[in-house]
Amino acid sequence: METPSPRVAVIVPCFNDGPLVREAVESVQEDEPVEIVVVDDCSTDEATLAELRRVEHELGVTLVRHESNRGVAHARTTGLQRSRAPLVFPLDADDLAISGRLAALADRLEADERAGVVFGDYQEFGESDVLRAVPVLLDPYRIAYTNEYPISALFRRSLLDRIGGFCPAGYTGDSYEDWNVWMSLAEHGEKGLHAGPGVATYRRRLHGERKLQRARREHVELYRQLRGAHPRLFSSLGVHRRESDLPAIRKLLYPAVYGGRRRFGFEVRVKKILDRLGVWTLRR
Repeated sequence: METPSPRVAVIVPCFNDGPLVREAVESVQEDEPVEIVVVDDCSTDEATLAELRRVEHELGVTLVRHESNRGVAHARTTGLQRSRAPLVFPLDADDLAISGRLAALADRLEADERAGVVFGDYQEFGESDVLRAVPVLLDPYRIAYTNEYPISALFRRSLLDRIGGFCPAGYTGDSYEDWNVWMSLAEHGEKGLHAGPGVATYRRRLHGERKLQRARREHVELYRQLRGAHPRLFSSLGVHRRESDLPAIRKLLYPAVYGGRRRFGFEVRVKKILDRLGVWTLRR
């Protein structure tokens, strides 16, 4: 009997992630074939290079290497170009997939031909253990001010091709690549689906200082670049505000609380307190 072609390609960008990359690959457990492409973004750590060789030979994944470090967005786009499955799921090398979840996401996306992506809540683990809630709708008004959507979502390849892969043209910042993708989807009026209340799409590892935390120190300049790269999104904020499902008070607060204002170190501590109180960890 002929083995069916994979519906889903999992793209794993890796830069000096050591043994974590094997954990990421081995976490992809489905009852159907899955295409896995690991992109080594010019790792320099010998332990990582050795692990990548073992992963390629022992687990049968496709391994692609960059000759220079190009950043995570370009690594994901390389993986997109080297894969073939019609649905694409990015998974960072320090994160984990959830057994059986990719097939469920694929079923949900294939049931609605108008939708280009299915996303959902996600489980943080490591320094804390929290189910992080994600908005039910793909809301351009929210996206214009803050990114509440994880890049580990299931995308139609055709959608990614339309927007330029994981590094849409116009934005050259070396952080907020995920936010740039979601802004592009919002700007193009794409429809997204939520996997369901409390349904985690992947597990996000909290350890050390992730890139997003470092980016907050340069937030004002990076946000200015994002605004410049998505003029259609920001020129239509009045329309997006009216159509947003946010309560009226939050519509007023978003530009002040988020947007281009400077970020401060104490906000991380405040966020941890709010997590303990259940804010942003329950269905909105």
